[in-house]
Amino acid sequence: MSEGPVRVRSDAPPSPPAKGRGGGAAFVALGILLSRLIGLVRQRVFAHYLGSSDAADAFNAAFRIPNLLQNLFGEGVLSASFIPVYARLLARGDEREAGRVAGAVAGLLALVTATIVLVGMLATPLLIDLIAPGFEGGKRALTIRIVRVLFPGMGLLVLSAWCLGILNSHRRFFLSYAAPVAWNVAMIGTLLVCGGRMDQGELAVALAWGSVAGSALQFGVQVPAVLRLARGLRFSINRRIEGVRTVLTNFVPVFIGRGVSQLSAYIDAMLASLLGTGAVSGLAYAQVITMLPVSLFGMAISAAELPAMSGVTGSEREIHAALRERLTVGLRRIAFFVVPSAVLFLTLGDTVAATLYQSGRFTAGDARYVWVILAGSSVGLLASTMGRLYASTFYALGDTRSPLKYAVTRVILTAVLGVLFSLTLPGVLGLDDRWGVAGLTASAGIAGWVEFYFLRRRLGRRIGPSGVERRMLAQLWGMAFLAAAVAWGVRLLLPFSHPIVRGVCILLPYGGVYLAVAAKLGLSEVASLRRRLLRR
Repeated sequence: MSEGPVRVRSDAPPSPPAKGRGGGAAFVALGILLSRLIGLVRQRVFAHYLGSSDAADAFNAAFRIPNLLQNLFGEGVLSASFIPVYARLLARGDEREAGRVAGAVAGLLALVTATIVLVGMLATPLLIDLIAPGFEGGKRALTIRIVRVLFPGMGLLVLSAWCLGILNSHRRFFLSYAAPVAWNVAMIGTLLVCGGRMDQGELAVALAWGSVAGSALQFGVQVPAVLRLARGLRFSINRRIEGVRTVLTNFVPVFIGRGVSQLSAYIDAMLASLLGTGAVSGLAYAQVITMLPVSLFGMAISAAELPAMSGVTGSEREIHAALRERLTVGLRRIAFFVVPSAVLFLTLGDTVAATLYQSGRFTAGDARYVWVILAGSSVGLLASTMGRLYASTFYALGDTRSPLKYAVTRVILTAVLGVLFSLTLPGVLGLDDRWGVAGLTASAGIAGWVEFYFLRRRLGRRIGPSGVERRMLAQLWGMAFLAAAVAWGVRLLLPFSHPIVRGVCILLPYGGVYLAVAAKLGLSEVASLRRRLLRR
């Protein structure tokens, strides 16, 4: 079910792994940063108008259902199954065959997606019972309305992910990751225009229509560049093309693996729906924040490395050496940025949540609630982010089975621990049920470390050892907690009450102390970051 062993060209010179390293990741990170910042604006406006109400819960639960379509057929799956094949054809200079493969994949993807969208819209009531069994009456009816509006938009986002695969293979990273700005802007515009004119339920439905319009915009802004770059593009539904067969063969285990991962998210959403009003929306608010470091560092580096790793040539020994070097450097960069993110969520999560969301119906109490959920997320943030790069390395080697196997292990463990931590532990500790949401994120973090351990061990046996040195990890955690102590000192002295002013005054010293200590210790990542900023 995998592509098989790497095709070795002993007559080809080994690809220099260091050449251009970091440039692609920087463009991915820049595109993601732009889209995530606009996404935070969208979420802040959402919080202002909908807060932690039943309508907010309904929209966030509804959004998960068609979002399954995007996640199963979209960016992650296509990146793992399509990009390695397409990138290798480009590396061989066979643009005509690459175009045939890309066109057939697009045709098949459109056909399957259209069918699932139609079935999904008809089966929405059954899906609601699966994802949000705690929703009843008007809340359930509102969720059904929103889902049916959202489904076609998610189909368009799947095609947008196909565009991303083409653009990334041609090393055009910025546009594909900045394109979601259009989607976010459409939703922000809908909230601003309709927010003062509709009740919360109708506003949630209008926002769903804004999401569909944004999906069309996100797809449309990428199409001209795709048509310009993929010169040999020929649309079809031909499954007999060799490259298409390879994509489909790789697609199956990655699809199952992605489905297993989504199952974990759906179990979380289902359990959260049983914990009372505000639990589902609180989880959603926290996930937007935790996805910032995951996207900016884990996704950015993994996305840039996948086509580069897939195009490495030489003997098997040379390929493995190149992959080890790229992997180790990538892991160091991930750890440098994600460790302080985890400590920030653990120690100053309420400041982060208040700075981003506190406005209108989103109160200081809501910010403290999100902090507890963020603290749970901090448990496995580093493992889940570095795990993305390990999975990309497996995909570059044509091995789609190993990530699938370990994803299944993670989901089973997450489900067992999630039930224990979210439904049982609050009662034992004498807490309100809604605080069980923090148990969901903590259980996912523990399971993430188990998955990471197996991924690293398996890959080490295949290409040799890799990872971040223990000394560097100790330095990173020490620097982050020192920065948190300084930030807390500032926090205690501040007279300001406005959440944004307080946030800036607390978070800037946190980041400044961390970078200053890192520079004093001579960590290479600081010098690399400085060079990139000066170049821009």
